[in-house]
Amino acid sequence: MDDYREGSMARQAFRMQLKAGMAAEYRARHDAIWPELVDLLREAGISDYWIFLDEATGALFATLELADDNQRDRLPASSIMQRWWESMAPLMETQADHRPLEWALTPMFHMA
Repeated sequence: MDDYREGSMARQAFRMQLKAGMAAEYRARHDAIWPELVDLLREAGISDYWIFLDEATGALFATLELADDNQRDRLPASSIMQRWWESMAPLMETQADHRPLEWALTPMFHMA
């Protein structure tokens, strides 16, 4: 996944896809995100995580910052992450293991 460097952090952006009619439930589940999942993401070196919705297409656009020493690649092995993905699978396009399908987005412009 391409990223944009800002000091000791790398910003990444990617797209995911909601299933039709699932926006309200997706928001509700994120409004009640599990504290242990937030802790896991932070411990993995993830911060400033945003997800935006294109209501016309159901596309989700996400950005996050990754610490240089991040451990994002270990998240799929976490039972917390596995439970979250399983709970979200009915709402979005996923891989066979319930991990959301992600399409990397290439940085094209940045204005500081």
